[in-house]
Amino acid sequence: MTPTEQLARGTAAAAGQSAVRPPLPVKMVIAGGFGVGKTTAVGSISEIEPLTTEAAITEVAAGVDDLTHTPRKTTTTVAMDFGCITIDPTLKLYLFGTPGQERFGFMWDDIVEGAVGGLVIVDTRRLDDCYAAVDYFEHRRIPFAVALNAFDGRVDHSMEEVRWALDVSEHVPVVVFDARERGSVRDALLVVLELALARTEA
Repeated sequence: MTPTEQLARGTAAAAGQSAVRPPLPVKMVIAGGFGVGKTTAVGSISEIEPLTTEAAITEVAAGVDDLTHTPRKTTTTVAMDFGCITIDPTLKLYLFGTPGQERFGFMWDDIVEGAVGGLVIVDTRRLDDCYAAVDYFEHRRIPFAVALNAFDGRVDHSMEEVRWALDVSEHVPVVVFDARERGSVRDALLVVLELALARTEA
């Protein structure tokens, strides 16, 4: 039995009925710093046209947000991204992407409420940008995994180096993925689902 089937088992009265029931809705958050690939990840995997709240980066914003490693980025998320994906007939993920800039942090509590877990996306060229997201999930004891986005097919630091730099415990999974590839995003989300399942069974 897959982890997702185990997660949904408690909602089905009988195995024969689970196939005709609507999928169990599960909320998951995709977080991280500015320009790490949150909007891209949601758009890559969502089975619906993703809802985005992108706004143009103005000269004022460009002076605040570091565009050194994202020179082609012309928009930024100012509220959230939203998409969904049916994992299997028993489970449907609703994905909420947070804004990356600290000045929009006041919205995080509302976005994260009710989520089973989070995926913190990291650009290994800018590790400092993900500390706030890691701290957020740690302090609220929300299960999360760290996903190193392979920009241009590579990461600048190994998973072990990133774990040390972020000072995350051994029970926090660290994976490498590509936010542009649907299968890669799915695999990273499944890691978080397995973590959430383990938490419910503990």
